[in-house]
Amino acid sequence: MRHGRSKGFTLIELMIVVAIVAILTTIAYPNYRDYVIRGQLVDATQGLSALRANLERYFQDNRTYAAIGPFTPPCSAVPYTSGRFSITCVTTATTFVATAVGTAGVLTGFTFTVDQADTQATAVAPPAPGSFQSCATAWVTKTGGC
Repeated sequence: MRHGRSKGFTLIELMIVVAIVAILTTIAYPNYRDYVIRGQLVDATQGLSALRANLERYFQDNRTYAAIGPFTPPCSAVPYTSGRFSITCVTTATTFVATAVGTAGVLTGFTFTVDQADTQATAVAPPAPGSFQSCATAWVTKTGGC
């Protein structure tokens, strides 16, 4: 009786496929994670931009960022959330600083700020991924630097 060639995969072939999949996963996963984070950072910048516009509108009407009589500044409604960011602000009669702080998962460690002069800054601290870096002059919404 003749024995024909067996059909199927050998252990070596299977191990090669597993190794290739592992290599591709180690390359693809960090890029995918950064892609997801970039999509969520927009919540902070949009929330701060909206708050800044509301504060400027209030200042234009009242010539102050502080409360006047029955009129309350937009900062009195904060803290509020924008996506996975908690947004707060501090005001004086002529200045404000609004801050968005990451509150969940991989967004923890991201802090975005803006003030009345539209000075934007980003602080990135662990546990945020090291591929994102702090910047004193702009909002960082992608990997790399300012």
